[in-house]
Amino acid sequence: MFMGGNENDGYFCTICGGIPPDKITTKRVLIGGKETGIDHLDWIPGEVKKLAMDDDATVTEEIVKRVKQFNYVPTKKTADYGAGLLAVYKKFREENP
Repeated sequence: MFMGGNENDGYFCTICGGIPPDKITTKRVLIGGKETGIDHLDWIPGEVKKLAMDDDATVTEEIVKRVKQFNYVPTKKTADYGAGLLAVYKKFREENP
């Protein structure tokens, strides 16, 4: 891989212009059994935690609402996204009491 750029301007592949694989920071989650990239997943659980909610349905609704701000969530897959994202949130809560 040929990488150009710097910290100020960002890094890119000098052949195709895309993001070099080692610079991709999008977190991946299992959604309906399929690994799916979710942008801003490093930030969203912390924001939802600040709301101090314990009800899974309400937490799921808030997480999905925030995920939809930065990612496409197909309407037919909303329940799958909710289940996968809730699992990520619960793990986040265990690691960040």
